[in-house]
Amino acid sequence: MAKYILKRLGLAILTIFIITLVLFILVRIMPGNPFPSERMSAEQIAAKRLEMGLDDPIVVQFINYIKNIFVNGSFGKGSSLYNGVPIKSVLPACISNSFRIGGMAILFGTIVGLILGICAALNKNHFLDVFCTVISIIGVCVPSYVFMIYLQYFFSYKITIFPFYFDKNQFLLSAVLPAISLSLFSIATIARFTRNEMVEVMDSDYVLLAQAKGMHGAPLITKHILRNALIPIVTVLAPLIVDLLTGALVVEKIYGINGIGKLMVDAIAGEGIDYNYVLALGIIYSALYTAVMLVVDVVYGLLDPRIRVTAKRG
Repeated sequence: MAKYILKRLGLAILTIFIITLVLFILVRIMPGNPFPSERMSAEQIAAKRLEMGLDDPIVVQFINYIKNIFVNGSFGKGSSLYNGVPIKSVLPACISNSFRIGGMAILFGTIVGLILGICAALNKNHFLDVFCTVISIIGVCVPSYVFMIYLQYFFSYKITIFPFYFDKNQFLLSAVLPAISLSLFSIATIARFTRNEMVEVMDSDYVLLAQAKGMHGAPLITKHILRNALIPIVTVLAPLIVDLLTGALVVEKIYGINGIGKLMVDAIAGEGIDYNYVLALGIIYSALYTAVMLVVDVVYGLLDPRIRVTAKRG
């Protein structure tokens, strides 16, 4: 198992390095001006480019950028956002907000999705199955930001239970509505996959054999049905986790959450595209996705030992 994890870890590090290189090149050749040219003269822009090393060869820029990340833990400074404050001083608060709200959405979405999927599978072609199917269709079809607007209208405007906009002084109350709206798609997706996988597993020979031996109820569901249905569900859950942790761009913008989703929108839609923020957030998104997929690979190995054996032979 240790060799399996180390191999996956090495591949993850290599993947992050290649992604960083590709993102850096794409950001550097991107058309547009990273500075608010309406408020800056040509001389000021030239001085700013010299200060940020944007006139150096792209290879030199990339080497310096990698050195700053690994030696100083720095992503540089923004060109238009936060008046040139170092990016590493802005990111912690944004990441914290997105991760805490995203964590709530993951927890709520996973629990509710699994419950709905299990109930639907155990009541195939009955009312609960139809009900869960309808919930899944609604969750997939309705965008999270539309659901967010309706939640704001009913629970912040009509019934003033939760704040209308995000308030860091009332974090728990402020996080409820965006977390629920973000979890809707996860609930629908997990419920649908759980139902389909469990129905398929329930018709398998080893489940029928276990039933013939007298195993029924919770032991049968947890030991044979649910465990074997979890591998495809984990595959679906991985990208959902990344999306929820990094925050839905529109939801954070609508609710005024100072998270990395809103930060990305501000970096792109500001007076000048803040390339350093776009690059830093792109690297964070990629590193988080790679880390989650690494965890998924390890979970695969724990759920199904045959995967570890295949990896060793490969």
